[in-house]
Amino acid sequence: MFPKYFAIGAINAAIAIALGAFGAHGLEQKLTEHYLDIFETGVRYHMYNALGLMLIALFAKQIEAGKLALNGGRLILTGMIIFSGSLYVLAVSGYSKLGMITPIGGVAILAGWTCVIIAAYKKMKITK
Repeated sequence: MFPKYFAIGAINAAIAIALGAFGAHGLEQKLTEHYLDIFETGVRYHMYNALGLMLIALFAKQIEAGKLALNGGRLILTGMIIFSGSLYVLAVSGYSKLGMITPIGGVAILAGWTCVIIAAYKKMKITK
């Protein structure tokens, strides 16, 4: 899990930086303040979860976490794509119905972090 998810997290961090720069410089004159805020929210959560994937990869290697941490990483990655991706498309297109799938991404992210928390707790309990 370590090298793959660390790399995926790093790639997504780079994408978030590129999209943030694009939003700040390329979309500034094209979108309203409302849609720029939506785009920025997508970038912010994209970066948070990219860094989170990198930390999970380090954590999983450190404690030799199993499938639960791996599934947590998968859920976070999926949720990040749905959550941030839907916000990017919403901001650029103005298609408001797309906002209905954004919470699905948020729930996937929360479920992923819950898996990571449980994996850490289980490992902590075993080592006591």
